[in-house]
Amino acid sequence: MKIKVTRPDTVLNAHVNLPASKSISNRLLIIDALAGNVGEIENLSDSDDTRVMIDALQSGNKTRDVGHAGTSMRFLTAYYSGRNEQVTITGSDRMKERPIGPLVDALRWLGANIIYGDKEGYPPLKIKGRTLQGGEIRISGDISSQFISALLMIAPVMKNGLVLKLVGEIVSASYIKMTLGLMSECGATTNWQGNTITVAPGEYTITKIRVESDWSAASYWYAMGLLEDHGRLQLSYLNNISLQGDSVLVNIFHGLGLISEFNGQTLTISKLANIHPGQFKFNFADSPDIVQTMAVALCMAAVPFRFTGTQTLKIKETDRILALQTEMKKLGYILESDERGTFLSWNKKRCTPEREPVIDTYHDHRMAMAFVPVALVNGSIIIRDPMVVTKSYPGFWNDLKNNGFVVEELPEGS
Repeated sequence: MKIKVTRPDTVLNAHVNLPASKSISNRLLIIDALAGNVGEIENLSDSDDTRVMIDALQSGNKTRDVGHAGTSMRFLTAYYSGRNEQVTITGSDRMKERPIGPLVDALRWLGANIIYGDKEGYPPLKIKGRTLQGGEIRISGDISSQFISALLMIAPVMKNGLVLKLVGEIVSASYIKMTLGLMSECGATTNWQGNTITVAPGEYTITKIRVESDWSAASYWYAMGLLEDHGRLQLSYLNNISLQGDSVLVNIFHGLGLISEFNGQTLTISKLANIHPGQFKFNFADSPDIVQTMAVALCMAAVPFRFTGTQTLKIKETDRILALQTEMKKLGYILESDERGTFLSWNKKRCTPEREPVIDTYHDHRMAMAFVPVALVNGSIIIRDPMVVTKSYPGFWNDLKNNGFVVEELPEGS
């Protein structure tokens, strides 16, 4: 399936009710399950990832299939390691290529019984749950923050709690802070000093809590605000002081000429000026989920850039570095990186664009949404496999239609 997105006939003036954060939703679901499902979680995400988490936690089946949901794979692996039941956790073909060895090694050290179902270091996993002893463990800080968050969330129910020593550079620290913040809000006792995180044994005491809107989802609208000279966008239910690392969007886009004004539960974005800061430089180690949005937006705004802290993008839903390079080349932009993905840059190097490029999404929701702002510059953009957006933002295409974009399905073979 392909769709064509065409820009509005008039200047973009958007009002958008953003989806709830799936990152917060999925963490709260695990915490509530560990607390005995006694809490009331308001405004849960309706994304595929959260639905997968709910289904897995409520399923009576011995096998839980999480599909493409990496968060569910990591969090459920830790959760079921400490439960008194036997389960197998599996996923899509891509999921079976995403490494999980460091998390399994850590859980085994803490007392878990986990066996690989096929390839060493990768899903599927056969888990025989039991009470975990906990204790002190060292783990590399530059692995996926989801591994670290998975360990932290189950720490209060371990017999001895957890002392987690992070070794080396810490990437995606904002997601670890989000996890600890939610844990503390739900009664856990945590402390992060230097490279050591301590979680005391105890119980969660969750009652009523509301999930805030998703700052990652806001990034696509910020990109549109950058590329629309006189546009105005109003986004709902975003907190000015947020647990989400992607709230850094406010500062990033301020440096590019966008003003963010909070008024109650509404954020209004408007463009003050076209600012071209020379080469845009930023370390995305704490906010990797907005790299695709930023790369596309800056290329379309003719702003050269060099991103660092991008190495975790190699093991996401797809190799996001390679995917960006491949798809931006279709539009005439040559992006550069290294083998490990430690940086991503564009120095204004161009090539001949395809006459009518079709953007492939690689089963990756963020690839689909990050490329939509191109329509504001080129007039339109064609996206293949558009329904991948349901992973995090099911209402994205409707939100575009409701704000003046034309979104049409193209006939097969066109």
